[in-house]
Amino acid sequence: MKITINPNKEYVKEIRDKLKANQGYCPCQLIRTDDTECMCKMFREQKENGYCHCNLYCKEIEEGDFE
Repeated sequence: MKITINPNKEYVKEIRDKLKANQGYCPCQLIRTDDTECMCKMFREQKENGYCHCNLYCKEIEEGDFE
């Protein structure tokens, strides 16, 4: 599995600023729990290619990652 950051540097800065202001919790979530701390549980458990909820990280699944 490969995790990369969004290539849009302005967007990444905006989200990281929001994460900092939100004490590390996903700025897209209303509830602050261990599950919504960046990298959120939803993204960590994601089993397909794609971005996290706030589009900061992208996951690329390789064959055999979840066997």
